[in-house]
Amino acid sequence: VLMASVAGASGDQPAAAAAAPAAQAPAAQGSLSLYVGNLGPDVMEQQLFEKFGTIGTIAGVRICRDSMTRRSLGYAYVNYTSPEHAKQAIEELNCEPIGDRPMRVMYSQRDPSLRRSGVGNIFISGLHKDIDTKTLHDTFAKYGNILSCKISVDSKGQSRGYGFVHYM
Repeated sequence: VLMASVAGASGDQPAAAAAAPAAQAPAAQGSLSLYVGNLGPDVMEQQLFEKFGTIGTIAGVRICRDSMTRRSLGYAYVNYTSPEHAKQAIEELNCEPIGDRPMRVMYSQRDPSLRRSGVGNIFISGLHKDIDTKTLHDTFAKYGNILSCKISVDSKGQSRGYGFVHYM
């Protein structure tokens, strides 16, 4: 059972239903580009190519790196040749482990104003320590299309008891 309090909710509607917009963001519909986050510093492009290649034809993979040190910034972009494969990759690979961390896979949102607006973004607190990102996602997905979902964790990977769900 997921027990949580949600900031910004009001009325008789479930909190997530109150926060979720009615329609999917146009930028995400039919998108070929995926954001892949929560990557460990040792994850390489070839590993992502192999993992995401099981879904469909990949046009390209790019791990974002610090321009001076060339160290991974912990996220990448995977581009498919088919929007159906991109959608399938989100459904099948989100929260799947690569190395010792679960990946966060979502459509790439290129419009910075939409990313920063906070619209459709909810904060959930009071979560039991056993609730992980996948459980949070699966619980709130019934209220709308989720762009991003994450449980905050400490340096040891333990839940801090809160998380975020960002609807499209």
